[in-house]
Amino acid sequence: MNQFKQSMYKLIVETSTNLPPDVRRAIVTARQKESAGTRSALSLSTITQNIQMAEDNISPICQDTGMPTFEIRTPVGANQIEMKKAIHEALVEATKNGKLRPNSVDSLTGENSGNNLGEGTPVIHFSQWERDDVEVKLILKGGGCENKNIQYSLPMEIEGLGKAGRDLDGIRKCILHSVYQAQGQGCSAGFIGVGIGGDRTSGYALAKEQLFRKVDDVNPNPELEKLENYIMDKANELGIGTMGFGGETTLLGCKVGVMNRLPASFYVSVAYNCWAFRRQGVTLDAATGEIKDWLYKEGQVDLNEGMAAAGQETSERREVVLEYPISEEQVRSLQVGDVVIINGLMHTGRDAFHKYMMDHDCPIDLNGGVLYHCGPVMLKDEAGEWHVKAAGPTTSIREEPYQADIMKKFGIRVVIGKGGMGPKTLKGLQEHGGVYLNAIGGAAQYYADCVKKVEGVDYMEFGIPEAMWHLQVEGFAAIVTMDSHGNSLHADVDKNSLEKLSMFAQPVFS
Repeated sequence: MNQFKQSMYKLIVETSTNLPPDVRRAIVTARQKESAGTRSALSLSTITQNIQMAEDNISPICQDTGMPTFEIRTPVGANQIEMKKAIHEALVEATKNGKLRPNSVDSLTGENSGNNLGEGTPVIHFSQWERDDVEVKLILKGGGCENKNIQYSLPMEIEGLGKAGRDLDGIRKCILHSVYQAQGQGCSAGFIGVGIGGDRTSGYALAKEQLFRKVDDVNPNPELEKLENYIMDKANELGIGTMGFGGETTLLGCKVGVMNRLPASFYVSVAYNCWAFRRQGVTLDAATGEIKDWLYKEGQVDLNEGMAAAGQETSERREVVLEYPISEEQVRSLQVGDVVIINGLMHTGRDAFHKYMMDHDCPIDLNGGVLYHCGPVMLKDEAGEWHVKAAGPTTSIREEPYQADIMKKFGIRVVIGKGGMGPKTLKGLQEHGGVYLNAIGGAAQYYADCVKKVEGVDYMEFGIPEAMWHLQVEGFAAIVTMDSHGNSLHADVDKNSLEKLSMFAQPVFS
């Protein structure tokens, strides 16, 4: 199988940079349902633009290229040891070439391996079948949506829905709640895979396995088909919408599988996936390793089908341009719903940065500055200059324990991320005079294009995603979702969607 490594490299690059047609069709349908000019419509417009940019640039759709998970079926006698070695080599090459972000981190030391290899990374599952070819499927599921996975143990009491028993109706409640609890933190509108039964480990594996199904397939189990259709209908009545901004589409796909369980245990496991649903697959010649066929490439999709011509989608939202240094007066003039355009200097800062800064001084002056929750994909050229290859926002709620204190300590006026933050940060914005901007999650090419120069970097010992990058940007657009007056769009959408969730408390399936 002398071509196997190159085939795996092609699979990795294609999965990271080119969204499959079935996923594109789901996004187009969602876009057609939104009213022009709304926050969700504008977000979906940015998302479709980002999808096309990623394909054209052959660069990651989202900067969080996730945990590479391979599902491989081989004929009896295939050399799985050599196949695993070739996959590792292909991952290293793809990371070196900026097609993947280095994402493998030692859980005890925090050290990033820099090449996506490490204990447990990547995930590779082998199984045998009676065919004479090889099938390899790959999913790149980012940490933001991975954090919104959830597992229920029935019977239990579920927020907004009441008692959920060990029956189909209890399962229904679990799945609806799983969509509600994800809000915009998982980069909605999203897809869910559901595993009914098994144990805690096999249930989650079954849930993730469902994500390899095609978006438009039909469940062969009539009861599960009915459940999937129900969830798709009712979940989209919750009003969470794209990025959690409110809107008509919250869920783009729901796939459910079932397996037997122990008498004492009844788990419902949900694997949540963002709109950047990166999964692809190939069949290979078992003798040569050459790609024979792609598994998820049926048909071409016009991402702008049914939409107004470019420039006709307008928004009534106020647009404000800000440039470093930003004053308290400028920030306090902003309100939820304003579109903010950032020009000039901004700095990235994620988990390691926030924890470290609580007890240390910053190497640069952040007073009046902009902090971006982002772990970019970076490449250095032959001249030693860094370039941004992908730069979308990461989920902000992880920084909730630190954010208000960090803003006050260093005089930061603007924080940019996705999914919103909690009451401690909201109070800090009021007291200090700060604002939270929600960028479009997953739009890594769209935002990378706004970066005109990398001014420098600090804390490279944290690894590329966690380092503090200093970026000159132009035309960096995001929406005010938490302001200095105590208003939070995220809290409002959460409250409204919980009220709508409660409308589905009564039994549906007997």
